[in-house]
Amino acid sequence: MPEPAGKKFILVCGNDDFLVAREGKAIHDRLAAEITDEFSRETLSAHATRNEDLRAAVRAFRESVRTIPMFGGRRLVWLKDLDLKAAPDSEEGAALLEELQEVLASNNPANTAILLTAAPVDRTRRFYKWCEKNADLHFVGGDAKTDNRPALLESETRALGVRFEPGAADLLLEKVGQNTRFLIEETRKLATHAGDSALITQAAVGELTPNIAESDFFAAAEAFFSGDLPRALDAIHLHFFSGNDARPLLASLQNRNRLLIQLAALISSGQLSVGYRGIDKSALAKPAATYARAFANNTEKSPCNVFTQHPFYLSKLLGGGRLPSLRRLIANQREFLRAFEEITARPNDQETVIREMAVRCLA
Repeated sequence: MPEPAGKKFILVCGNDDFLVAREGKAIHDRLAAEITDEFSRETLSAHATRNEDLRAAVRAFRESVRTIPMFGGRRLVWLKDLDLKAAPDSEEGAALLEELQEVLASNNPANTAILLTAAPVDRTRRFYKWCEKNADLHFVGGDAKTDNRPALLESETRALGVRFEPGAADLLLEKVGQNTRFLIEETRKLATHAGDSALITQAAVGELTPNIAESDFFAAAEAFFSGDLPRALDAIHLHFFSGNDARPLLASLQNRNRLLIQLAALISSGQLSVGYRGIDKSALAKPAATYARAFANNTEKSPCNVFTQHPFYLSKLLGGGRLPSLRRLIANQREFLRAFEEITARPNDQETVIREMAVRCLA
């Protein structure tokens, strides 16, 4: 796959290192199929924690690009794991990128095919803007502020020839969190499990996919809001037995409770109706428009703004309609604050503090 006319090299970049590496490898494999001599192919790492590491990588890259193939023909050089966000932060780092730019600008693509893969990137930097004009550029994964997982999931299921039943994809995204590598691998596993039916069900996702979302300690929070005290105490014990800390769990409980307080206020005032399937997107749209100004029209996902959450997730929080009273939810919030203060005073008794809090909330 030759570069487009006038382009000196190929740059694959984005803010998700897994997606960048996957796309980079796919392009490398297509180029390697054309450049069959393994001695004419070289892969170099630009992973650097210090300027000295980056300097060594740039120097090695220059030497590789200038190397003449022993048996003639075209060479392929892949410089991977470049960081186009941190590298220019220092004067020396910026100078090294200028040195790299000189090597790229002087390359003859007829003699050497150059592939760069970089994550993360800062698209306002001078080097990136130069690459936009001079490289065959592939930006993958979208903007860092945008959740591109649903589109990635749709693309992967289309390639695998499977589909999700309603709600199954949302549950998978909730359980996996922002880990795109795990999302892809879990989708492939679920597709294999689906077999000839080619249908990935909610039951399969719930049974086969572990909860790894770092920001939401799923099992303990789920048990707490089920209202079942013995189940909650067991989940809390397992949370601490696994070596986890109390603070992230408290943050998770607070985040869910904030959303439930907003839901309780909307439902009790008659501004939000809940059907037998849960909260419908259209039902959420009207109060969202009413209160948009109160949230400064901010659409960035936040537990402080119920209207930025997916209706499926909100329906799941309701637990089939077993919504605690608004008074109870506000009391929960006070108990979470009290628990945080007690943990600060008793850092070695975290599990005891959280268990006592659960008893006060659920007994």
